[in-house]
Amino acid sequence: FKAVDAPCIVYGEVGRSIQGDRSKPLATKPKLSDDEMKAYGRRVTEFGEWCADQGMPLSYHHHMAAVVETEPELDAFMRHSGEGIPLLLDAGHLAFAGGDVLRAVDNHHKRINHVHVKDVRMGVIEGLDRSKESFLDAVALGAFTVPGDGSLDFGGIVQRFADYGYEGWFVVEAEQDPKKNPPLKMAQVGHKELMRVMTAAGYTVETQGFPA
Repeated sequence: FKAVDAPCIVYGEVGRSIQGDRSKPLATKPKLSDDEMKAYGRRVTEFGEWCADQGMPLSYHHHMAAVVETEPELDAFMRHSGEGIPLLLDAGHLAFAGGDVLRAVDNHHKRINHVHVKDVRMGVIEGLDRSKESFLDAVALGAFTVPGDGSLDFGGIVQRFADYGYEGWFVVEAEQDPKKNPPLKMAQVGHKELMRVMTAAGYTVETQGFPA
């Protein structure tokens, strides 16, 4: 990671996660007790501090079907972890979990060092039977998509980051059925919308080290 000048290593927790198990409904996601969350926050912070000492910071990715999924769980994790573990804010995962993206930016902007601009199709999410359908079922049904093709207001989200002086990466990411949503087309839609809202928020895109 250091050799290719990566900005960070994205850390997504898979311990106890059901995100890859299609037999496990969304409602059966793992939950940590208060004591477990405190201990978990301490351990992840120690690992993050070690990585930073090696010259490569982590970025913690909250995720559907994992131990830190909902906005209250994210708040608890941030409360019980330290500055040594920065946050990757994923708009799509937080919205899927019922969270308020702008409120999360307000609450945690000082520790956000990476952003996934994943959109959601709220109609699909609201139609899920979480007692029967899994995270992978939701993905296959089209819960996620790219900016410009979904329900979130990325103009407002990106502007909020600009207001706080965020200058890191905005990464377009949206797993979905490639037969229904061709990857090249989706990449073009997402790039166009992201460039539009970034420009409106006063951002410029640096291309050093990348093709013009």
